[in-house]
Amino acid sequence: MAQTIKKYLNDSFAARWAALILIALAMFFAYMFVDVMSPLQSLIESSRGWDSSVFGSYAASEYMLNVFGFLIIAGIILDKMGVRFTGILSTALMVIGAAIKYVAITDWFQATEFCQWLNSWWVAMPGSAKLASLGFMIFGCGCEMAGITVSKAIAKWFEGKEMALAMGLEMAIARLGVFAVLSASPRLAEAFNGVEAPILFCVVLLLIGLINFIVFSVMDAKLDRQKGITAGGESSEEFKVSDLKKIFASKMFWFVALLCVLYYSAIFPFQRYATNFLEITLNIPATEAADLFRWFPILAMVLTPFLGAFLDNKGKGATMLMLGAVIMIACHLSFAFLLPLFPSKVFALILIVVLGVSFSLVPAALWPSVPKIIDPAILGSAYSLIFWIQNIGLCLVPLLIGVVLNSTGGYVAPMCIFASFGVFAFIMSFFLKVEDKKKGYGLELPNIKK
Repeated sequence: MAQTIKKYLNDSFAARWAALILIALAMFFAYMFVDVMSPLQSLIESSRGWDSSVFGSYAASEYMLNVFGFLIIAGIILDKMGVRFTGILSTALMVIGAAIKYVAITDWFQATEFCQWLNSWWVAMPGSAKLASLGFMIFGCGCEMAGITVSKAIAKWFEGKEMALAMGLEMAIARLGVFAVLSASPRLAEAFNGVEAPILFCVVLLLIGLINFIVFSVMDAKLDRQKGITAGGESSEEFKVSDLKKIFASKMFWFVALLCVLYYSAIFPFQRYATNFLEITLNIPATEAADLFRWFPILAMVLTPFLGAFLDNKGKGATMLMLGAVIMIACHLSFAFLLPLFPSKVFALILIVVLGVSFSLVPAALWPSVPKIIDPAILGSAYSLIFWIQNIGLCLVPLLIGVVLNSTGGYVAPMCIFASFGVFAFIMSFFLKVEDKKKGYGLELPNIKK
């Protein structure tokens, strides 16, 4: 007797890739907002009275609430309530936080009594920076919550299919946001003579991202109905907070989490300071420096989907993690010692693009590895805990870099700090590969099941 094979919505090539585009665009807009101020550091310092230390505190604020436990709560919400509720909540938080940050940097706000009151306490940090940091904190909660939600949504929609390729394309689209905002932000600031226009532009894009997630939620609800899932989560077993012990007890989880925090601590904080670093090192204007650095995510954007497809079909994920760490170490040491000796824009561009290769290898291999080592019932919490540990680094490192910059007046020490993170990331990737070989988690195996 022939068996009837039931088809689900995610079995449709067009449907699952349309779902991916919707949620990837939401992250594209989020990445734009994250770095909208990066090429404006000199302008914001001159127009609002900030300095390198204040800018570092503002950059760190994106992660502060996440560090103090919000991301853990976000993971529990995701496993309890599912990707639809959590996705809409997270994108709404991004819009709210972005709007607060926009108000904080407007000329109108500078003239308010509230701003004067904010200026009157903790005078080392201007009132505009205090309110902008509050908005960035709220945005950061939504952005990181959206990140784990998107990861779990892709794992759900592409299970047994092109998961690594899908995650690679999502990351590629998101990174295009960095290129776009580094191109647009300084030009919008010049055209409208201030920092307000670029931020308002990105706030509007975040509203579109919220709409995208609402549309995706309609599709996801249909998929759940087809599969007979009525609860918020995607697992047939009810999630329990006590299940978090399984995550903390996993040696592989700690290798992945530590690799993640070390690697990203050498990438995202660097992005905040890269434009200013190139301005000083090459003695060029901010717009020209931003134009140079905007190419950083481009090769990553192009390569990541191909690397994802390679992982899906051939494997070798743990090996790719090691190679990505080595490339990153070499690039940061070159920024520290070689670029100041040979201050060429061509040489700087080569280093930036090669760093983008590292930014392809590591994330493309890292995120599809998590579902191989963690049970689906607690996958959202596992992602949230990894992001939480990552956020500790991303919160503390900009503060450290700001202090080091103020004390040394140059970028040699900060670049050496970034390179040292790469060394420890390589060590974690080596341990990861050894443990995978012992226990057979399949990190070196293809994702597509034949």
